[in-house]
Amino acid sequence: MAVSAKAYYHLPGLFEFYEFYRAFLPLYRANRDWFYDWCEIGSIYGAPADCLWGGGRAGFGECGAREALALAQEYGVSARLTFSNSLLREEHLSDRKCNALCELFSQANGVQNGVIVHSELLTDYLRTRYPALYLVSSTTKVLTDFEDFRRELDREEFRYVVPDFRLNKRFEELNALSQVHKDKVEFLCNECCWFGCSDRKQCYEVVSRKNLGEDCEHRCKAPDAQSGYRFSKAMENPGFIGVDAVLRTYLPMGFSQFKIEGRGLGSALILEFLLYYMTKPAYQLRVREEIYLDNMLDLF
Repeated sequence: MAVSAKAYYHLPGLFEFYEFYRAFLPLYRANRDWFYDWCEIGSIYGAPADCLWGGGRAGFGECGAREALALAQEYGVSARLTFSNSLLREEHLSDRKCNALCELFSQANGVQNGVIVHSELLTDYLRTRYPALYLVSSTTKVLTDFEDFRRELDREEFRYVVPDFRLNKRFEELNALSQVHKDKVEFLCNECCWFGCSDRKQCYEVVSRKNLGEDCEHRCKAPDAQSGYRFSKAMENPGFIGVDAVLRTYLPMGFSQFKIEGRGLGSALILEFLLYYMTKPAYQLRVREEIYLDNMLDLF
C-alpha cells in the first residue's frame, strides 16, 4: 500500500530501557529497509527514578540523564521527560533534580526536547523557566469528554495533547477537527486498561502520591486485573489502534502522532511493540534475533 503521509511513534522508556535502545537504535539506523518507510520515531519518553514531578508510572530508570540524552541526540530523536504528576504544590517546583533535568534537556543541541505534563502549576512554571522545551498534555488528565478534549487542543501551551484512549474511535468528531488540531492529537495506541474503568484518574493520582513519597496503594477493580499487561489483551481493547488502522484510517484522516505505552513493562514487551508497529513482517525475526543475541541485554 502506497502511503504519502508519515506516522510518528512516541516510544516508552528513555531512562527505563536505555540499554535496550542502545541496541535497537543502531540496528534501526543501519537497516532502515527492515522497517516501514511510512513511520519514524517521534520521541522517546521517560523519567529517572525518584522524580517528584514524575507521573503516569512510578519511575525506575537508573540510567544517567546525560547518557540518555546523548543517545537520543546521536540518533536525532526528541527526548521527553514524563513529568505528569497531578498533585504538585508550589514548594515542589524548587526540586533540584527535576530542575536540573529540565535545564539539561533545554540546552541540548539538535532536535528539540519536551516535557509531558499534567499539573497547571508545573505547566506555567516550565513555560516561564524553560521555554526551549515543548509541552505535551498528558493522558493522565483522562480527557474522556470530547468537548474538554477540544478545549485542550485550543491551548497554545501544548504542542501535542494525548486524549484518553476511549476517544480513539470517535471518528465523526475526530474527523471534524481542523488540521491544526489534528496535528496536535497524539493517540495512545496500546492501552490495556479496562475500557469501562471509572477509576483511571484515581489510579494516576496514586502514582503521583507515590512519587511525592506518600505511602498509598490503588486496588484495580477491572475484570482480569490480576493478569497484568498482555499485548494480546490490549489488541482486543475497543480503543486499540493497530498498524492497519494507522495506515488505513488515521493517516488518511490527517492524524500522524501515536504514543506507545510501556514504561512499567519489560524490554521484551517493548521489543514486541516495535516489531508490531514498525518492523516489516519479513524482517521481524531478524530484528528479534539481533536484539536477543545482544548479551548485554536482559530481556526477561
